[in-house]
Amino acid sequence: MAILRERFAATAADHDRDASFPFANFAALHEHGLLALTIAPERGGRGADLAETSRVVLEIAKGDPSTALVLIMQYLTHAGVRGKDRWPAHLRRRVEAEAVSRGALSNALRVEPELGTPTRGGLPATTGKRDGEGWRISGHKLFSTGSPILSYMIVWGRTEGDDPLVGYFLVPAGSPGIRIEETWNHAGMRASGSHDVILTDVAIPFDHAVDLRRPEEWNEDNSLQLAWMVGLLGSLYDAVAQQGRNWFAEFASSRIPTNLGAPLSSLYRYQELLGRMDALLLNNRILLQDLIRRTDEGSPPSASDAQLLKYLITGNAIDAVALAVEATGNPGLTRNNPLERHYRDVLCSRAHAPQNDSILTSAGRAGFSRQASPRKGDR
Repeated sequence: MAILRERFAATAADHDRDASFPFANFAALHEHGLLALTIAPERGGRGADLAETSRVVLEIAKGDPSTALVLIMQYLTHAGVRGKDRWPAHLRRRVEAEAVSRGALSNALRVEPELGTPTRGGLPATTGKRDGEGWRISGHKLFSTGSPILSYMIVWGRTEGDDPLVGYFLVPAGSPGIRIEETWNHAGMRASGSHDVILTDVAIPFDHAVDLRRPEEWNEDNSLQLAWMVGLLGSLYDAVAQQGRNWFAEFASSRIPTNLGAPLSSLYRYQELLGRMDALLLNNRILLQDLIRRTDEGSPPSASDAQLLKYLITGNAIDAVALAVEATGNPGLTRNNPLERHYRDVLCSRAHAPQNDSILTSAGRAGFSRQASPRKGDR
């Protein structure tokens, strides 16, 4: 892992500057068997649990966070936490077999211009129209992470009609009618290839509607999926924060102002700042370890607790890097140093659904509901 981490780190700044996609990174990941990490051993993968998967994400993210983000989407697809047991067995076997044999990548495309993120409710505008023995898929997806390299797009959409079903259509990425618009020009995670994907009458077989349900059926418990998502995204952004912390420590240890005659690290102020960063990252380590342990033992946190863990872990990561930026001033903000890139990348943690306002509103509503419920002794 250290070899890959260093290899990816050597090109991360170039890909960030150019917003270019790191295709070579994924060839290397496939060569090391890491694109099939969460696929079951009997189907050619390593059957990694959340603990092993998060360790891989952490190391890759220290090299290139954008690569780690695309990798997370692959892992979530294959880990069995997105309802893949509902898929036709032969399609799941095909997607997994191609990931093992040729490094085929998959991701779910959910966000739309009008809908935004589906976690806030509403029906997608992307539609599947019955056409003979198959479907015709049309829609516009935003923030489609990994779009330049995907082999399969797992498209969130609805069927036509007054009483639609909602769910996923498995769309081979090379299908006629798919167009990728290279719109991704964000502050952070610039090498993730999270472009717009336009689908126009894309023909797929009937059985490629892999998981369609009535809208209300999507409200089922998703604590396992959330635990995996929070564990992996938390590991990614914690890794970015660790890199920001390490750069700050090296900067403060090596910079000797002429009026001081000693490194900045000798000053109480800088010692305190590094201590605050380490406290934030220690908190993250404890939270992630507990989340991962409970999940791998079969008792993941509730969905509401997992969301609060996302809020805490990503907030700690952002705060740690922000402390380094504030303390270093211009050296920390220049693009000649990596700290400003770490800061831009770690800020992207806020964009992943559910966003902070939804998390806190939901938690507050639940808290007030518990407060209003009569306790046993009060009856």
